[in-house]
Amino acid sequence: MSDYFKNTPDGNGMFGEYGGSFIPPELQKEMDQITDAYYAISKSHQFISELRSIRKHFQGRPTPVYFARNLSEECGGRIYLKREDLNHTGAHKLNHCMGEALLAKYLGKKKLIAETGAGQHGVALATAAAYFRLDCEIHMGEVDIAKEHPNVVRMKILGAKVVPVTHGLKTLKEAVDSAFEAYLKDPVNAIYCIGSVVGPHPFPMMVRDFQRVVGVEAREQFFEMTGEMPDNVVACVGGGSNAMGIFSAFLDEPSTSLYGVEPLGRGDQTGDHAATLTYGRPGLLHGFKCYLLQDEQGGPSPVYSIASGLDYPGVGPEHSMLFDKKKVHYKTASDKECLDAFFKLSRKEGIIPALESAHAVAYAMELANAKPRQSILVNLSGRGDKDIDFVVENFGYGEDS
Repeated sequence: MSDYFKNTPDGNGMFGEYGGSFIPPELQKEMDQITDAYYAISKSHQFISELRSIRKHFQGRPTPVYFARNLSEECGGRIYLKREDLNHTGAHKLNHCMGEALLAKYLGKKKLIAETGAGQHGVALATAAAYFRLDCEIHMGEVDIAKEHPNVVRMKILGAKVVPVTHGLKTLKEAVDSAFEAYLKDPVNAIYCIGSVVGPHPFPMMVRDFQRVVGVEAREQFFEMTGEMPDNVVACVGGGSNAMGIFSAFLDEPSTSLYGVEPLGRGDQTGDHAATLTYGRPGLLHGFKCYLLQDEQGGPSPVYSIASGLDYPGVGPEHSMLFDKKKVHYKTASDKECLDAFFKLSRKEGIIPALESAHAVAYAMELANAKPRQSILVNLSGRGDKDIDFVVENFGYGEDS
């Protein structure tokens, strides 16, 4: 497995036929500097030591693996949760945001720019900016600002400037467009801290590497708890950072099946879902090649998910490669299944999941019912504090269970 991470992606940032960097020459110069700096400091004892210290003393890592006994009794199987919801700021996003901000300090940058959908990446980057005393600008679609109001408040309290995005569908894809435009105005003093394993090289590699801590911890913790590897590992997939984080530790484990869960939304009609690998085809988006939900002209088609962090028309290039190689099984969960899992985990375990993470829980419940003798490790990538106002306003408090 060590050779895999040394050789993937290749020197051009390609994961097989996906990835790369398809951006203007002036921006490519900045990307090359970021790439060179990352390769230099990622091998540095000082950088690694500082990042480990941050993770332990500031983020609260390692996060635990928890056996969801009540949910397992309800659904069958043995369901375990990697509790990234207990990571500081409430999601896995801080794992790469602290690394990206540390890299920005090394490069002498003064400002962090990013997009956010559900707001978890925005909150994490605003937190990192405060920690390292950097300016922070977060671009967020107006639809998501309304849905994820608690996270908008958190970003502003942390000192970030939140820029509403008012064009197009006013969600995640448009937020990425807007953030890129802002970054292009001053790439010398700012750095665009991409929120997932997407974008031009080196970001899919960097974000994956920073998120690998999730898989490293989970593998060791699960073995300590059970004396074996999990039969199945499940994670939600939008761009795919939390999934790559936990999958990375099990890619060469023959006894473990990996499942990425995409948002089916309201159904399989265009604009009703964001299930990129299920319904997309290879194309270019935001400076990289990946599977993409496309219109007839090859541009990104409209997407939708109840989970703001998953409604992206593309997906990470590494996921695209793993899909082609059939190393990971990519499934779907609908809005209805997501909400059922949201309320079930809340009522059965006292854990309110993020709507994004609830997609993974939904498929894990289905898998547990189909394979009652097998263990299932779910990456519970975030907590649902940000979603509770939206859920209650639109769906009430769920059925009693």
